[in-house]
Amino acid sequence: MSANTSKPLADRMRPRSLEEYIGQSHLLAPGKPLYEAIRSGRLHSMIFWGPPGTGKTTLARLIATHADAAFATLSAVLSGVKEIREEVKSAQLERERSHRQTLLFVDEVHRFNKSQQDAFLPHVEDGTFCFIGATTENPSFELNNALLSRARVYVLRSLSIEELKAVMREALLDAERGLGERTIGFFEGVDQWYAEAADGDARKALNLLEMTVDLLGPKEAVIGPDIAKEILGGGFARRFDKGGEAFYDQISAFHKSVRGSAPDASLYWFCRMLDGGIDPLYLARRIVRIASEDVGNADPRALELSLNAWDVQQRLGSPEGELAMAQAVLYLAAAPKSNAVYTAYKMAKADVAASGSHEVPLHLRNAPTDLMKRLDYGKAYRYAHDEPEAYAAGESYFPESLQPREYYRPAPRGLEIKIAEKIARLRALDEGAQR
Repeated sequence: MSANTSKPLADRMRPRSLEEYIGQSHLLAPGKPLYEAIRSGRLHSMIFWGPPGTGKTTLARLIATHADAAFATLSAVLSGVKEIREEVKSAQLERERSHRQTLLFVDEVHRFNKSQQDAFLPHVEDGTFCFIGATTENPSFELNNALLSRARVYVLRSLSIEELKAVMREALLDAERGLGERTIGFFEGVDQWYAEAADGDARKALNLLEMTVDLLGPKEAVIGPDIAKEILGGGFARRFDKGGEAFYDQISAFHKSVRGSAPDASLYWFCRMLDGGIDPLYLARRIVRIASEDVGNADPRALELSLNAWDVQQRLGSPEGELAMAQAVLYLAAAPKSNAVYTAYKMAKADVAASGSHEVPLHLRNAPTDLMKRLDYGKAYRYAHDEPEAYAAGESYFPESLQPREYYRPAPRGLEIKIAEKIARLRALDEGAQR
């Protein structure tokens, strides 16, 4: 075994050059701006945004190597302003001593608060160091605008199945840093299991591979289904950072799939979120929201079914409740769509917020006392049930100081077709009464 085997395999197998780097071809293909900047050694401040195990730290190290820059690193989890000042001082000494710039890599930079992030600004401005921050969270929400304005954001993507297979293959072949001192291979198709279990994370793939090889007998040369099931047998959760970027991305994908009348995709995202550990009751609330926002009166049964599913989840829990929610999800996705209620609600709410406290017209006021009656409360009110078709044609129900509004415009789908016909009939009666 190599002397460096005390280090984890994932650390030993860090790429030493751009040629060894696997993944991120959208950034590192010849001709791409980041690739050309690295090859030429031109440093600029950057933010690497992407899931774990996509090579953010490794890429920062490669950039420092190509630029012949000193490499320094901070973890926002373990460091504060004191450590930032120490790195600034070291970078200044490095520049005075060797005239080399320092590349300061800050892992999980989103964990720094505003004042800590601000501490970097003057030193980025005067060139004391080139700043590279790594984050798994959306920089738009987690990083200061001042810091973002001084750094270019690069989005790193999860590795594909084929890229993860390539990462593991390199580790099995590399005799110096990897596991290649003995010939080990995968039984046909088993590498696919490992790549799927790693879920886009190269570090996770190598960790799983290292665990497996440690369990192999000294003469075993194949990673077969039996040992793979032993390593992966507990299952593996897909990426779902509760409350983080992946959480909101998947909620968005789910909602948009239902709105887009795609039952199969809706069910896929529903199961992905359950698999990732979402609170089923949170998901139940979202389903009820979709029923009102995107189906509405085109099919009022959607709201009832969604509330029933929520009730089943509360009463029975898993898995019965999840099946009831799946039923609601498929019903919503297949139902006719209308956002007329949602749109009308937003328009009315905006009107109320923008206008003053208009008085209730006298004829609409309640008159439970003699004084109120003498003040004409309720006077001239027309009781709709006593009118033809139970409709007081021409009556106004808006405040007198506010022109009547039209908020609700039923969609030409589902039950709202009938509702639209009814509203049109009533408006025709209004026009007839005003002639």
